[in-house]
Parts: sequence; structure tokens; C-alpha cells
Amino acid sequence: MALSRGLRCCQRVFSWIPVLIITAVVLWSYYAYVFELCLFTITNTLEKVAYLLLFHVCFVMFSWTYWKSIFTPPASPCKKFQLSYSDKQRYEMEDRPDAQKQILVEIAKKLPIFTRAQSGAIRFCDRCQVLKPDRCHHCSVCEMCVLKMDHHCPWVNNCVGFSNYKFFLLFLAYSMVYCIFIAATVFQYFLKFWEGVLPNGPAKFHVLFLMFVALMFFVSLMFLFGYHCWLVAKNRSTLEAFSAPVFANGPDKNGFNVGTRRNLEQVFGENLRLWFIPVFTSQGNGHYFALKNRSSESQNPLLANEDMWEESDDGSEEGSLAEDVDPSVTIEMEE
Repeated sequence: MALSRGLRCCQRVFSWIPVLIITAVVLWSYYAYVFELCLFTITNTLEKVAYLLLFHVCFVMFSWTYWKSIFTPPASPCKKFQLSYSDKQRYEMEDRPDAQKQILVEIAKKLPIFTRAQSGAIRFCDRCQVLKPDRCHHCSVCEMCVLKMDHHCPWVNNCVGFSNYKFFLLFLAYSMVYCIFIAATVFQYFLKFWEGVLPNGPAKFHVLFLMFVALMFFVSLMFLFGYHCWLVAKNRSTLEAFSAPVFANGPDKNGFNVGTRRNLEQVFGENLRLWFIPVFTSQGNGHYFALKNRSSESQNPLLANEDMWEESDDGSEEGSLAEDVDPSVTIEMEE
């Protein structure tokens, strides 16, 4: 037990290494650009002031989005999807698998679940003791089920999902802006140092490396950002791009695709002025997502009786999730 705890502690410490690497590179780039380039190399005062102002705008937006991507906790399913104490007792005391499935079926009748396991059964996480909402997956690193999980990113040491996907996209975007701004403004001085117009000194090496590092990161970020833009336009997560979500009628990679505009609004919200600001504006609460084929929803009895969701023990406002689920489907445990 003590060894296991020690290993988990070491794993948590080592998981911060990629973040520390990025932080170190960014801090060095700040020093190299502000001090070695702007203060020690550039002689034109107007150019120096303009570069410093624009650089700090890019730096602040990059740092803000990176911070939000790292420290925004992943969203987990609400307690409506968790087994209550009594249901958990019934489930654990029952030895027959079929009876256990029937217990879960009774619970699932009140939940807006449309996706299925590969076998066609409703998904259940045995580790978290929770019925998985649509697009929810269990992260073995975070040791929790994450709403609309996209992937676990080591560079932010966090799960990218419903709660921080917008922040992650903005982080990629502002990282590209940061890199391309540095490369564009450093380029003329890079050439002057390279051709020997400017004298050799500490600034030369900082400027040369700034150029190479900025271009290297920009190229890699460009492909990653382009891929995620395509995912947003299609309303898919990274996991769904590799394995299409399964519905009652079978797998459908476009099951959540409701049009490019609505897909974008699901992530960024309806207020265009807030699209490029790292504040949470995503639509919904991560438990239910509109489907491409709305007709399949109208066939479910939960839509006809929304009180089944709204009349809860705690009287919470989660009744707004009321949508349909097919009560006849079986359930199987899935980790």
C-alpha cells in the first residue's frame, strides 16, 4: 500500500515535467526578446516601444490561456449519473450479473443517454460507479470520468474536456500568434547577425535561437491547431475521431454534427465578442449534446415525461437535461 502511494506520488511529480519545460522555454523567450533584442539590440525607440507593447499583449494572452488550460479542473458527471447509496448497496449485494444489469437499467431509464458501448449496451464505469453520459470517458491518469473528454494532454498536465476545451483551443491559437510574432519581428535582426552586420555578443545567440525555436514550435502547433479546428467543425473529440460513437442504430462518426455554426457555438458560445477571451462560454453542462438525427430523440419516452428527470430527490435544477433514453437497452460494465 505504501509503495503504491509512493509510486502515485512520484507519478504526480513527474507529470509536471512537460509543463515546467514549456514554462522554462517561455520564460527564456521573454528574457531573450525583451532584454536581448528590444533593450540591447534595437536602437529605434519607436520600433522598440511598438515591439514591446505588441509582444506583451501576445505574452499575456498566451499565459492566460495556458494557465486556464492547466488549472481548470475536468468536469465529472453529476450525481444524477452516480449510483445512490441504496442503489450501490443493491448492486453490490446482488451476485447475479443479469440482476445487476437490471438494477442499472432502472436507473438509466431516467437519464438522457444515447451513446452505447460497442456491444450496444449503455456504458457504465465500474471504477467511478457512474453511468457515463454521452461523450464521457474514464481517464486513467486523472482517475475519474471526464465529461466530453477529448484527450489527456501531458503539456498541460490535465484532461482536455468539456470544462476547458475552449481554453485549450485558445492556448494553441495564441501559442501560434506568439511564435509567429516573435519570428516576424526577429527575422531582420536574425539576418543582420547572420551576415555579420551586427557585432557578435550574447544577444546574437539569443536572437538566433529565438528564430529557430519560434519557427519550430509554430510548425508543430499549426498542424495540431488545424486538426482541432477540423474536429470542432465536425463536432468530434479526438477519441471520437479514432473510434466513432455508437448509438442505438450503430456507430456514427457524425452523430453529434449539427452544422458548422452550431458546432462552433457549442464550444465558443453565441457571443462572438467572447470567442477569443479565455472565459467559459461553452453551451450546456456537458451531460447532454444535440444529435444530428433529432428524430431518434423523439422516439424516447423520457421526452414525453420530463418529470421523470425533474422530480429528483434533491430537487436540483438538473432537470433541464431531460431528454430521452431507450429503457429496453441492456447495460454492461465498461472501464
